[in-house]
Order: sequence, then structure tokens, then C-alpha cells
Amino acid sequence: MLPYIIRRLLIAIPVLFGVTIVNFLIINMAPGNPVDMYIDPNTSQEQIDLRKDQLGLNDPIWVQYFKWLGNLLQGNLGFSFSTFEPVSKIILERLGPTIELMIFSLIVGLLIAIPIGIISAVKQYSKLDYFFTGGSFLGISIPQFFLGLGLIYIFAIQLQILPAGGRSTLGSEGDFIDRIQHLILPVVVLAVGIAGKKVRYVRASLLEVLGQDYLRTARAKGLKEFVVTNKHALKNALIPIITVVGLEIPLLLGGAVITEQVFQWPGMGQLTIQSIMSRDYPTLMALNLLTAVFVLAANLITDILYSFADPRIKYK
Repeated sequence: MLPYIIRRLLIAIPVLFGVTIVNFLIINMAPGNPVDMYIDPNTSQEQIDLRKDQLGLNDPIWVQYFKWLGNLLQGNLGFSFSTFEPVSKIILERLGPTIELMIFSLIVGLLIAIPIGIISAVKQYSKLDYFFTGGSFLGISIPQFFLGLGLIYIFAIQLQILPAGGRSTLGSEGDFIDRIQHLILPVVVLAVGIAGKKVRYVRASLLEVLGQDYLRTARAKGLKEFVVTNKHALKNALIPIITVVGLEIPLLLGGAVITEQVFQWPGMGQLTIQSIMSRDYPTLMALNLLTAVFVLAANLITDILYSFADPRIKYK
């Protein structure tokens, strides 16, 4: 296992290098200029050019890239063009809330999807199966911003039992109950999308296994259907489920961009929107690079989990 992990990490190096090139070119070749966002319209062209020189924006793009890459290799992500704070400091402040939101959303989504997927597979073509399948399609189809605004209207405005946004109430940052209350609505929005997609995968994976000969043998030996389904069948259906769950982790970052904006959650998604609006190139490039690292890490963790789900899988 260890040689495999080392080999995968070495393969990730040229991949990340390619990501830095594409990342830098796409962002820096976009229309507009960061200086235009915070320079007074009456500022002279000489002052604008001077500011561009200070930020290195007048250098050829390849010079800008190698300067950025050199700083990156030293662990320096640069400074924000909008706040002039270190980008690493800004991202570290936003990373915790996003990871918190992602973990809770993934757990809740899977706690909904796995039992429903199992019931739907065991009760194939029943009314319950059709109900759950229809519900999963509904969960996939509802746009996150629409569901989020609907939940805010019902629970925050009409019923006034949950906060409309933010991570905590001003003055009660350490209150555990208050933090949970702020988590509920954004977690529900993300979990509904996760559960909607995963129900179908769990159902399909389990249906492929339920008809296998070894399960018929287990039933013939007198094992209860609950044990046959949840101990033997589910374990062998885990490989495709682990795959889609592993791929869901980086996709959550994309979903968090919309959800965090709707609920004013102070995470990386909201930071991404703010950076786009202010054309904060260093912050955007750091966020994109971090997303690429998340994708590579999720794929590696998924491969490692395969060997635990199926002992026949060996990595060398």
C-alpha cells in the first residue's frame, strides 16, 4: 500500500504543475483588470500604470507566471489585490467553515441515501420504490439557490425558528446550539442534492448484488434477510458507492459556492464569489489550486478505501 501511495503522490506533482499553468492563464487572460476595481475613475493614467507596475501586472504573462510559481514553491500564495492581506491567511480563515459545512452535509446526505437506497432495492418496483425514486429525482432537480431561498422564507421569515444566514449570532460565537441552528439550513440544502444522487447509486449497486448465487446460498442456510442484505450484499456493493462518494467531495466545493452565498456562510464559496467580483487574481488562483488538491486527495482516499471494502483489491 505504501509504495502505491508514494507513486500516486509523485504522479500528482506533474498534474498539479499542469493545473498551475491552466489556472494562471485562464484567470490572467480574463477580460478586465484588478486595478480598475479599486482605482478612482479620476485617477491619472500615470498613477494607474504605476500601480500596475507595483503589482507586476505590466510584466509579460510568462514572467508573471514564473514569479507566482516561484513564490508558490516557497509556500507563499501572494497578497490579495483587494484587502492586501496574505492569501494564505484569508484562505485559512475560510477553510474551516467550508470543511465543517461539507462534512456535515456529506454525513447527513449519506445517512439519508444509504437506508433509502437499500429499502428501494429490496422493495424493487413497489410503491415505496417508486416514491423514493421520484423523491431522489426531485432532490437532484431542485436548484440549490431556489431550495435555499425557500427554506429561508419558511423557517427564518415565516416560522422564525432558524436563522436566515451566517455562521453564528453576533455575540454568541461560542454557543454550540447557536452554531448548530445556523448549520441546519445550508446542510439541508447540500444534503438534499447529495441524497438525491446517491439513492440511485445505492439502489443500482445493491440490485446487482442481490441476485448473486452466494446470497441465495446464505438465505438457504437460514440467514435472516436483514443480515443477508446489510452484512453480505451491502459490503459487496460498496465499491461503486465509494467511487461516487469520493467524487462528491470536490463537487461539494462547487455546491458550496452557491449555498454559502445564499446563506452568507463565511467559507471558501463566498470568498470565491467575492474574489471574482473584485478580480482578486492571487486569491482566485490559490482557491483553484486548493480545489485541485482536494480532487487529487479525494481520488487517492477513494482508491485506498477500495482495499478496505474489498480485500481482493491489492495495491503494490
